[in-house]
Amino acid sequence: MSRETLNTQFWKAAKILRQDDNTNSLLDYVEQISWILFLKCFEELEKKRRDEAEFEGKSYRQIIADKFQWSAWTNPDPSKKLTGQALLDFLSNELFPHLRNLKGNSGSSVIRALFEEAPSKMLKDGNILRDAIDAIQEIQFEGADDIHTLSHLYESLLAKLGREGGFGGEFYTPRPIIEFVVRMVDPQFGQTIYDPAMGSAGFLVEAHKHMRAALGARIQPADERRLQRETFFGQEKKPLPYLLGCMNMILHGVLTPSLNRRNTLGDDVRKFTEKDRFDVILTNPPFGGTEHESVTANFRYPSKATSITFVQHIMAKVKRGGRVGMVIDEGVLFKTTESAYVDTKKELLEQFNLHTIISLPVGVFANAVATGTGPKTNLLFFERKLDEAGRPIGTKEIWYYEVEAVGFSLTKSQKPVPDNDLPDCFEKAVRREVSEKSWIVPVAEIVAKNYDLSGINPNAKVAKKHRSPEVIAADIAQKHERVLEIMGEIQELLANGEEAADTE
Repeated sequence: MSRETLNTQFWKAAKILRQDDNTNSLLDYVEQISWILFLKCFEELEKKRRDEAEFEGKSYRQIIADKFQWSAWTNPDPSKKLTGQALLDFLSNELFPHLRNLKGNSGSSVIRALFEEAPSKMLKDGNILRDAIDAIQEIQFEGADDIHTLSHLYESLLAKLGREGGFGGEFYTPRPIIEFVVRMVDPQFGQTIYDPAMGSAGFLVEAHKHMRAALGARIQPADERRLQRETFFGQEKKPLPYLLGCMNMILHGVLTPSLNRRNTLGDDVRKFTEKDRFDVILTNPPFGGTEHESVTANFRYPSKATSITFVQHIMAKVKRGGRVGMVIDEGVLFKTTESAYVDTKKELLEQFNLHTIISLPVGVFANAVATGTGPKTNLLFFERKLDEAGRPIGTKEIWYYEVEAVGFSLTKSQKPVPDNDLPDCFEKAVRREVSEKSWIVPVAEIVAKNYDLSGINPNAKVAKKHRSPEVIAADIAQKHERVLEIMGEIQELLANGEEAADTE
C-alpha cells in the first residue's frame, strides 16, 4: 500500500469519527480510532504468530475467538455486514464482554486490561462507526514499511492531541526530548526498561528503536523473543493513556510488552527487592498531581505531591548498576520547605550518583496546559552504583546545562525550528565540559543550600548575549511563574501562622 493511500485512509477514518455526537473533542476520536486500529493490528499479529508456529511444526492457540476476530465482525459482505444499532449492540453485548473476560497468557491479560474501561464511551451512531471501520479496513499491512508509516501517522495524531487537547501533555512528551533522554541513558540489549508513568509509551518505543538499531542485522529469533517479552515494562493509571500506549507499542513492533494499568504510586516502595527492579528507567511523571493519604503511606517520606513521590518510587525501582533518565518539574529541585522534598533529595545524593541536570526552557510542555507556556522542567540523569565493599557511591558533583532551544517552537504549535541546543548538550555532557551554557557544582554546595538542586548558570551574562527573542520571552514567562509560586508559598506560610495563632 502506498504511503499516500495509507495516509488518506487513516485521516479519513479520523475525520469520519469526528462527525458523531459523542465525539465532542479530539480526545474522543483519538480513543475511538485507537481501539479500532488495535483490534485490526492484533488480528494481523495472530496471523503472524500462527504462521511462525506452523513453520516450526508447533500448534498455536489464538487469543481472540473466531467470532470476535476483526475480519469476522467487520465482514463487508452485504448479507453479513454489521452496521447501525446492530453493530453497537454487538460491540456492547458480545465483543467487549468477550475481550474483558479473556484468560490465559500475557497477551490475554494485556487485552483484558485494555478493554476493561476502554472505550470510555460508545459512539451514538452505528452507521458513522461502520464508515470509520470501512476506512480502516482499507489499510493493509503488507510489510514492515506499512507498519512503520502507520506508526508515524499515529504519532502525528498523538502530537496533535498534545497540541490541541490542552491536557494532552499529561501523556505525550515531545519526540526530541524523548530521543535525547534515550540517547543519554543508552539502554542496551539484555537490559530491562521500565516507565512507571508510561502514558503513550513514547519512552519505551524510542528505547526499542534504539536497541534494535544497535542490534542491526545481527538480531536472532531468541533476541527477538527477548525484546518482545522480557525487555519493556510500563504502568499507567488511566485507561485512555494505557490504550494509546498499547497501540503505540504494537505499531512500533513490540507486540507483547509487560504493560499494566494500575496506579504506580499504590505500590509500597519499602517492599521492593532486587527482583522487582529494572536496569533502566525512562519516564516523565505527571506534573502537579496529588494523591490521597492512603497512597502517601506507601512512601518513607510521605507527600501528597505526585512529583516527589514518583522520584521516591523510581529510586526504589532501579537495580544496582542501573540508570535513570527522567523529566521533572522544577519545583522538585528548588523546594526546601517541605521535609519530603529535602529528605528525598538527600537520599538521592547520598545513595545515587546524580551526575547530570539539564534545564529545559519554558514552553517545552506548552501542550500540557490549556493556556500559557506550561511548567518549567528539567531532565535528571542518575545511576545506582556500589563500591567494592557494597556501599552506595553517592554524588560528588553535578554537571548542569541550560538549554534555550530544543528544535521546535516553545508554543502550543511546537513547529520545527532550526535552533537546537540538544546536540551541543549531548556532546558536552559526554565530556562534562564547562562552557557558557554548562557548569559543574560540587555536592557540598547543594547540601549547604538545604538540598536546593536548582542550578544558577554562572556564565549566564555571556550566554544571554546570544539569546533569541523567543527565548528571552520564555525566560520572562518563567520568572513570572516562579514569582507566582513563591507568592503562593508565602501565602501558605502566612495562613499556617494565622492558624497557629488562633489555637494559642
